[in-house]
Amino acid sequence: MYLVGSVLVSDDVVEEQFACDLNACKGACCWEGDFGAPLEADELARLEEVYPEVAPLLSAAGRAAIAEQGLYTENETADGHDTPLIDNAACAYMTYDELGTAQCGIELAHRAGKIDWKKPISCHLYPIRVKANKQAGFEALNYDRWDICSAACTKGAKEKIRVFEFARPALIRKYGEAWYEELEAAVMEL
Repeated sequence: MYLVGSVLVSDDVVEEQFACDLNACKGACCWEGDFGAPLEADELARLEEVYPEVAPLLSAAGRAAIAEQGLYTENETADGHDTPLIDNAACAYMTYDELGTAQCGIELAHRAGKIDWKKPISCHLYPIRVKANKQAGFEALNYDRWDICSAACTKGAKEKIRVFEFARPALIRKYGEAWYEELEAAVMEL
């Protein structure tokens, strides 16, 4: 376990290898699972702000799910919110490209220059999951192993990319460049 500032980083985040292979999985993490993407408190207002630009990029089913459930839903198992789901499956913000690969409508709007928010940080960080302990004042970063990501594990091993290296842009987005450099330095010491 590594302690960087007030963030505990599990050994798996540092030691396991991972690199998304969208050609293999087609973005299954966007339509598999029991809940939508976890949202941080400040992201709720961001969704309200960007939705008018995102909505035209979504599927009719996604827009209908959002109209019915709202821009986000309360997480039933924790203190927080998630993205809504289409028929308890796909994220309502998900769409498909011409090859049948899932894409985030929020990220598509960002790439098109329509909004300045890339996507929820939980999606950007994946396969890292953040568990906040508000009472103790720290966060813990854990590697979320999921069988749908087996191709990503194979690709990461082949290319020798560790989970934290794969998630570098997202970790910098969340914690800053100095934090990431401190994590790298701690890893290099061992």
